[in-house]
Amino acid sequence: MAILLFAAIPSCSKDSSVPKGTVLSCVQPPFLSPGDKVALLSPSYFTPMENVYKAADVIREWGFEPVIGPNVGKTHLGKYGGTPEERISDLQWAMNDPSIKAIICNRGGYGTIRFVDLLPKDTFSADPKWLVGFSDITTIHEIETMTGVMSIHGTMGSFLAKTGGKDPSSQILRDLLTGTVPSYSVPAHPENIPGKATGTLVGGNLCTFSPVLGTLADATSGKDIILFIEEVEEDMSHLDRLINTLVLNGVFDRCKGVILGEFSDCGANLDWGSVEEMICSYLKRYHIPVLCGFPAGHDETNFPLIMGASVTIEVGPSESTLSFNIEGKTEPINTAIVSRSYGDSVPDGGDPLETDKQSKFIRALNFMRYYDGPDLRIKKGKIVLRDSTSVVFPPEDSLSLEDTLPPVDTLSL
Repeated sequence: MAILLFAAIPSCSKDSSVPKGTVLSCVQPPFLSPGDKVALLSPSYFTPMENVYKAADVIREWGFEPVIGPNVGKTHLGKYGGTPEERISDLQWAMNDPSIKAIICNRGGYGTIRFVDLLPKDTFSADPKWLVGFSDITTIHEIETMTGVMSIHGTMGSFLAKTGGKDPSSQILRDLLTGTVPSYSVPAHPENIPGKATGTLVGGNLCTFSPVLGTLADATSGKDIILFIEEVEEDMSHLDRLINTLVLNGVFDRCKGVILGEFSDCGANLDWGSVEEMICSYLKRYHIPVLCGFPAGHDETNFPLIMGASVTIEVGPSESTLSFNIEGKTEPINTAIVSRSYGDSVPDGGDPLETDKQSKFIRALNFMRYYDGPDLRIKKGKIVLRDSTSVVFPPEDSLSLEDTLPPVDTLSL
């Protein structure tokens, strides 16, 4: 039965295939109404049920009815939120239930690459509905785009649980789900490449969409695309390798423009001034606009983007703009002002940040806590671990994430 249910997909498109260089066209799912059901799923890594319940409370406060996937809470191989079949079963359950109007993923991590050859091709197109997530959920966005359905690159259930949905990213997401479409203005960035372009928005997490190049889930194969790129905890040399992979596969030849999001905690093991400078050194040859510094990715601010939508970017000397050419009420969002309004305080009542290294240390521990469970606590002067032992907060000159934290994959969003 499992072989029949999870047979390899003949295509990730509405037709038998989408030839490389085809202009992508995606359906816009309906916006939500009060009382609509919103499913919480774990397509990648496991999420503690306490976080899932807190996210459900936020969804309920937004006026929707949260429903939790049947397999949410299960674990597989110590990391995944169930076997690939269980995670795909939850996704199909939510897509096939006509009373469920949207899906919010609980977290990313790793594992959705298994979906590329397991998901039936009509999973998303039969009854289009909004699916929200980022990081490893990028694979699902790619599949949806190639299926012909828009989706939302945005904050997930674990972050809703952490902030109570009070942060700007979550509030903009809530408004978007109900029909208010953001139109962003972004401060100037020294690596911006000026110009104006319109195209279909694709991409997401670089390490996640690069492995599906050349597959039937490769949305970068489309013509006239606007490519969005973000990443976390990757050295510049690895990012350079991945950017060269895109170059060698002709991805940027098909781009009308590029948006560079957050590159959180990416190590500077090459002597570039920034990740943006390194990437733009390749992009200058294509004579397309590049919007740098859009606040989306693995940082505290993660403004929603509508993948598969027609978007227009205009990169100017004093600011850049990003607008979505879809149905809905348009709401101007100045990303600099909205981000500052949230402040730079440590989440969950932590201590004030005294140095950049201490900021990175506390933020990493907070990620561990709200993704992997609430038992990791930060108190003044010490870090309280799951077994109730304490670690004295180290001074700046001796602070080392590598010496103090578990392997980096446990910090992945």
